Amino acid sequence: MSTMAVRPGVWKCGGCGKQFTVTVGTIFEDSHIPLNIRLMAIHLVCASKKGMSPHQLHRMLGVTYKSAWFMVHRLRYAMRQSDMFTKMGGTVEIDETYIGGKIKAGQRRIRGQPPPDYNNVVSNKAAVVSLVHRDESVSLHHVQRVTAANLRPIIDSSILPNAVIMTGSVTAPRDVLMGRPYFQVNHFENEYVRRENGMLITTNTVEGFIGLLKRGINGIYHHVGKRP
Repeated sequence: MSTMAVRPGVWKCGGCGKQFTVTVGTIFEDSHIPLNIRLMAIHLVCASKKGMSPHQLHRMLGVTYKSAWFMVHRLRYAMRQSDMFTKMGGTVEIDETYIGGKIKAGQRRIRGQPPPDYNNVVSNKAAVVSLVHRDESVSLHHVQRVTAANLRPIIDSSILPNAVIMTGSVTAPRDVLMGRPYFQVNHFENEYVRRENGMLITTNTVEGFIGLLKRGINGIYHHVGKRP
């Protein structure tokens, strides 16, 4: 390597003669935003429970909205989960949630669809099954309905046969787990955590993740939809 370059911080390759900086090949490449501003943006995005919008970063860091938008999208790109998803082992918690707006009085009926059921709080929402490995990863799956037929292929493709599964009261019937060790906490009896043979049995991890997911939708993203 040769340090002969146009300015401090720029290096020159002794082999090809091209100049480069230490940000080449990272999410900081091709950006004139100072590194201390970008590191502060990382801290703010990761420390906020409901996420951080580009507008909020624009106000807090004193950069333009365009620069804040650029930083946020690069950070989200860096934090995305790998496409090479590996099956979960160890302890996996499973729970479902329902995402979508509330039915409003006088809401119009959509042609070709049944009228909304005003007595059912989830009739206008999308069911999402969450699988959370306590120490590593999260896997989300949108299903039409939370049924054994829909859960069985998700569990089979996402969880190793020797993984220990923990659920709430009605999330996953025992027969869809295909012989995997299974523990359940009974929320109907106000049970949320217990110890059994030295093992902590709870679904607090997946419920906490779902809470953060809904915080992000309410506070930052506002709208989510099906992938085209």
